[in-house]
Amino acid sequence: MTSNIVDVLLVGGGAMSTTLGMLLKQLDPSLSITMVERLDKVAQESTDGWNNAGTGHAAYCELNYTSPNADGSTNIDKAVNINAAFEVSLQFWSYLVEKGLLPAPEEFINRVPHQSFVWGEDNVKKLKSRFEAMSAHPAFREMQYTEDKATMAEWMPLIMQNRTGDEPLAATRIEHGSDVNFGAIARNMASFLESQEAVNIELSAEVEELKQQADGSWKVVVDQKGQRREFQAKFVFLGAGGGALPLLQKSGIKEGKGYGGFPVSGQWLVCEKPELVEQHHAKVYGAAPIGAPPMSVPHLDTRIIDGKKAILFGPFAGFTTKFLKQGSVFDLVKSVRSDNLGNMLSVGKNNMDLTKYLISEVRQSHKDRCDSLRNFFPDAQDKDWSLAYAGQRVQIIKKGPDGAGKLEFGTEAIVSEDGTIAALLGASPGASTTVNTMINILERSFADRMKSDEWQAKMKEMVPSYGQSLVENTDLLLEIRSRTLETLKLKP
Repeated sequence: MTSNIVDVLLVGGGAMSTTLGMLLKQLDPSLSITMVERLDKVAQESTDGWNNAGTGHAAYCELNYTSPNADGSTNIDKAVNINAAFEVSLQFWSYLVEKGLLPAPEEFINRVPHQSFVWGEDNVKKLKSRFEAMSAHPAFREMQYTEDKATMAEWMPLIMQNRTGDEPLAATRIEHGSDVNFGAIARNMASFLESQEAVNIELSAEVEELKQQADGSWKVVVDQKGQRREFQAKFVFLGAGGGALPLLQKSGIKEGKGYGGFPVSGQWLVCEKPELVEQHHAKVYGAAPIGAPPMSVPHLDTRIIDGKKAILFGPFAGFTTKFLKQGSVFDLVKSVRSDNLGNMLSVGKNNMDLTKYLISEVRQSHKDRCDSLRNFFPDAQDKDWSLAYAGQRVQIIKKGPDGAGKLEFGTEAIVSEDGTIAALLGASPGASTTVNTMINILERSFADRMKSDEWQAKMKEMVPSYGQSLVENTDLLLEIRSRTLETLKLKP
């Protein structure tokens, strides 16, 4: 079998791989890059517009990105870091728009206010504490807070329509929130990459073998429509969403030992009825029910895909043994290894509440789901909403500080000691922070080149804040935000 020799092999055709490919090709146009995607099109799994909520996760409205301190105040450290990471994505997308490498902003990102909405005395108290902590920070200084029902009716008319009772309500709002079509971004990036010298995108190509050679390069064998093809790559990135864990295990690198995956399916209620869709223009996040995992935070969202507006509500979780929407029911079983079995059993034993929650979600009827929706939108009619299936989210299982298996609700980049292979595991905030995550991988896998004057200058052209902390330098954050909101047409 003839081996195709490439500098970079990207596994998966979603948000992660296309972003990494785009960064690398801008940094060094001479690099030879091949992307292999198991489906017949790119960006069909979690990256596709209807397989995620499209929230530009900037921590404006997601209550699970802040946590209570012992004194009753709110810790916003995680929110500040996520906000800074999203600003890195906005900078890179702005660069691509200005260079004509992405289309007009409204084709992939639209301004949709980000709001939090809660009811009940305890939740109102928590939201007020959150607002006080966040609005005091420059990154969130535009946040508004209200307990006034008339103001809320202006912000979210459907939610307040015919809402009766005297239960305390509160809401926050940031007007420059966004709805992002990550599928459109990935497809446009893939299209540009394919037009470049020394770039190939191989579809219907599934990785079967992954083995490091004596010279440090990787031999990767793929099955493409029944034909076996071999690639030899100096660097491999496993950006295959839920499929990244089995590939990481195939690689055999020590950094991947002990990791497992806990797959969770997602479902949405979707409404495309024009008279309702036109009355809602916001992403409104609530508080997760008591005992529910952080990924279950309910939200009522404006969604704009290919110019068409809809409203979605959810997510409703479910248990599945598939790691990909178009995966195999044997994915979970096949991922069990001697090095991760203990961690997986420990997570199973210590997360019975999560298991019960997922079982209860699976057993819900359409009316049950619509009853949950009516907590947000009291006038919702069952007939106006249909069920849609989101992409799979494979949560990370790893050894915790106490030595027991731990379930993580985030993303993690794993890079081999020699930097020749990297993988991305996990879910939220996912695609929103892709650019920051891929830069982190570049710094670990291309360390020497990233320190070169040439790459440093190019990085600062693509991401003007590169090399500086937007968490610490809030003046720079506000200066850059002003530019990106203008370029991407997100200014209120």
